[in-house]
Amino acid sequence: MASSGSNSKSSMVNGTKQFALLPKIINGGIAGIIGVSCVFPLDLVKTRLQNQQVGPNGEKMYNSMLDCFKKTYRAEGYFGMYRGSAVNILLITPEKAIKLAANDFFRHHLTTSNGTLPITRQMAAGGLAGLCQIVITTPMELLKIQMQDAGRVAAQAKAVGKTVPKVSATSIAMELIRTKGITGLYKGTGATMLRDVSFSIVYFPLFATLNSLGPRRDDGSNEAVFWCSFLSGCAAGSMAALAVNPFDVVKTRLQALKKVEGEMQFNGVADCIGKTLKYEGVTAFFKGGLCRMIVIAPLFGIAQMVYFLGVAEALLGVKSGNK
Repeated sequence: MASSGSNSKSSMVNGTKQFALLPKIINGGIAGIIGVSCVFPLDLVKTRLQNQQVGPNGEKMYNSMLDCFKKTYRAEGYFGMYRGSAVNILLITPEKAIKLAANDFFRHHLTTSNGTLPITRQMAAGGLAGLCQIVITTPMELLKIQMQDAGRVAAQAKAVGKTVPKVSATSIAMELIRTKGITGLYKGTGATMLRDVSFSIVYFPLFATLNSLGPRRDDGSNEAVFWCSFLSGCAAGSMAALAVNPFDVVKTRLQALKKVEGEMQFNGVADCIGKTLKYEGVTAFFKGGLCRMIVIAPLFGIAQMVYFLGVAEALLGVKSGNK
C-alpha cells in the first residue's frame, strides 16, 4: 500500500517537520483490510491463472479470467472465491503498515536540505520500503497462494481419479515449520524481493509525479484534491503492477508447494524463468496481468482515500496534515 508521497502526513512543530509513525501504521492497516476484502476474488483468479501450465497438447483448465471466475464459482461457491483471505487479512495490516511507514520514513530522511526529493531518491525510498516489507509479505503470500490454488489442484486431481486432502493455512504453516523450520515459511523470498522492490521503485515516484500534476486543495497548498490522489493511486498502481508482472508470475510459481501431476517443478528464480520461457514463451510472464492490474488499482486508490480522509487521525483525535 502506498503513502501519498506528496500528500505527506508529517506535521510541523516549532518549524521542524515531524514524522508521525502511528497514523501511518493505522492508515496502512485500514487500507489493506478494506482493499483485500474488496478485490480478493480477483487476486485468487490471478493466482490460478499464473500457476496453470499448458499441457502437452495445449490444453488449459482456464481459458480466460472470466472462465476461471465461472469455473471457480461453480465448483466452490461464493466463499470459495475467498480461499486464503483469512491469512491475508490477518497479515495485511503489519505488511502494509511496514511498507507505508518505511516509504515515508525513507522519504523523510532522504529529502535534501532545500526540501526537494529528486527522482533517484524517491526510487531509493520506494525500493527500501519494498525490501522492508518482505519479512511479512513472503510468508503471507506463501500461505495465501496454497489456499488460493487448492481448488485448482483438487479439480485437476479429481479429473484423473485422485483426491487431495483439504488443508488450512495453519496446518500448512505448522507442517513447514516442523519439517523445515521457520525458513520454510520464506520459500520464494528472492522472487518476492524482486517483485516488491521493483514495484515500489516504479510506483512511489510515479504516483508522486501524477499527483503533482493535478489541482491543489487550496491556493499555495501542496495537497492534491481527493479525486486526483485517488486516480493517481489507481493509475500508478496498475502500471507498476503490469511492469513487474513477470516477477509476480515467477514468485507465484515458486511458492506453489503442490503441483498438478505432470507440471514442472522449479529450483529457484533462474530455473523458473528459463523453463517458463522455454516451454510457454514470453507471454506466460504476463499471465494474470489484467487481473493483477484490476486488483492493484483499487488497492492503491483506497490507500490514497484513507490518507486523504485522515481516518487514523480521526480515530486518534489528532490534527491531520490534510485538514
